[in-house]
Amino acid sequence: MKTTRFSISIEEELLKRFDRFIRRKRYKKRSKAVRDIIREKLAEEEWEKNEEVTGSLTLLYNHHIRGLSEEITDLQHHYNDVILATTHIHLDEENCLEVSLLRGSASKLQKLSDMLISKRGVKLGKLTICSTGKKLGSQ
Repeated sequence: MKTTRFSISIEEELLKRFDRFIRRKRYKKRSKAVRDIIREKLAEEEWEKNEEVTGSLTLLYNHHIRGLSEEITDLQHHYNDVILATTHIHLDEENCLEVSLLRGSASKLQKLSDMLISKRGVKLGKLTICSTGKKLGSQ
């Protein structure tokens, strides 16, 4: 893919803050940081337009809640067209952590996540979205 150089005008204080930010994030070059920020915004746009996206859903729940494990499993089977893989970890005598990797329309991933996170016994849930990468360039 061809790379194009461009310049921008920016207030000095904003640039100083940006440079501090990229140092904290351990970027070696501004260009890489700018590309990543642009890609993040484009991925958000894919989500807003209900395009095909990928993501991960993390659930922390109490496995002693009667019927919860079965409810989670039933929903996962119902949404097997968007769930690529799930890892289940027993954290201690009470808590389980599940991470599911997802791919599908943004609205379907959100709907599944909302249904799982709202279950009684789920202590914490987090859906993280990501692009499929098809529209974000090669670098």
